[in-house]
Amino acid sequence: MNHKFLPHTPEDIQQMLKRIGINSLEDLYAEVPESIRLKKDYDIPEDMSELEIRAFFDKLGQKNDVLTCFAGGGVYDHYAPSIISNLLSRSEFLTSYTPYQAEISQGTLHYIFEFQSMMAELTGLDIANASMYEGTTATAEAMMVAFDNAKKADTVLYSEALNENIIGVLKTYAHFHGIKLKGIKTENGATSHNDLKRHIDKGGVAGVIVQQPNRNGIIEDFTGFAEDCHEKKALFIINGIASDLALLKTPGEWGADIAVGDLQSLGIPMSFGGPYAGYMCATEKLLRKLPGRIVGKTKDSRGQRVFALTLQAREQHIRRQKATSNICSNQSLMALYVTIYMSLMGKEGMKEAAQISYDGAHYLCDQLIGTGKAKLVYDKPFFNEFLVQVQNRDAFFDKAIKKGILPGIKIDDDKLLIAVTEKRTKEEVDMLVGLL
Repeated sequence: MNHKFLPHTPEDIQQMLKRIGINSLEDLYAEVPESIRLKKDYDIPEDMSELEIRAFFDKLGQKNDVLTCFAGGGVYDHYAPSIISNLLSRSEFLTSYTPYQAEISQGTLHYIFEFQSMMAELTGLDIANASMYEGTTATAEAMMVAFDNAKKADTVLYSEALNENIIGVLKTYAHFHGIKLKGIKTENGATSHNDLKRHIDKGGVAGVIVQQPNRNGIIEDFTGFAEDCHEKKALFIINGIASDLALLKTPGEWGADIAVGDLQSLGIPMSFGGPYAGYMCATEKLLRKLPGRIVGKTKDSRGQRVFALTLQAREQHIRRQKATSNICSNQSLMALYVTIYMSLMGKEGMKEAAQISYDGAHYLCDQLIGTGKAKLVYDKPFFNEFLVQVQNRDAFFDKAIKKGILPGIKIDDDKLLIAVTEKRTKEEVDMLVGLL
């Protein structure tokens, strides 16, 4: 049988068969019992025209329930200008793989450089890399940087106010790298500074990881956290929602050594869970500790501005299993996406979108509490996401779903974690309140 997509000629095949001591391809499967061999044609649909394929997927897509989204928990329904998808496909940005050869990858290197510059400014830190898959693994990679940076310390502390999925990934990474993970307790929904100091004072701590806003939507006050960490030679790491940094105090202002998080909030569609991308920014002293790539700007022999891979801290090139990181590719398309998003929105546009989200969440919270059937779980400042206790939570939730609204994320037996973005209108908010 000739396989037109395989490059081997009959002579090539015979030569390989002879080398392993058999006469035919059928002999390769001689030991496979006849009872489990497929004796009929593959059940593959007939080929379809483009029109038929579009009709098929349209019909398939109609099975999805498209709901007005008030859920968050790390993924948010933000608006993205329609021009982004057109700019993404421009020829200078298209490349088959990662930019090893600078001379043929100038478009890719250029936008990665711009992405790094924007993220460094957004987080208030010196440098940014461009190789994080998404926010959870970016946080785990930051944990690895802290562990590798410490000379003797083997413990990393994490706030129990981190999202559960982040904690799960941290535990997986830590288990296979010999890192001791310990949780910092919460007080009234926020990270306990006293418990942090108690753990830090015991010694042996390589890093501390907190989240802003945290899993309850609370805007945390990290006053003194960085000083306590640095006094004991531990790195201070903040996981932050990227879009919120347009208004919130930056990780750099909090004294963080590393800032990490997910980029999905910068206009990336929710897309049933991906693809997303993560970010990692740090102080200059950690430049050579970061995983992945850092793109730099230079000049060529003619004096023209060009871009090149300045640093590749990818120790797996030569060290394999001894590497401190095995990040080996990057979410370059998604990095380009958020770079275009931030360019189009500008500083004022990002601030405005964040402010609308903040205002909408506080309006909704006030209206829900005003019904007398909901109350705020924690009396703490929040951004665009908040946790409320709701009477007859499940009945309210089901009622909202039937009306085409996803009212939030169920927490415990009677709570809802509710998020509002700039896409939610006053009419939609009032409809949700009316259902309660």
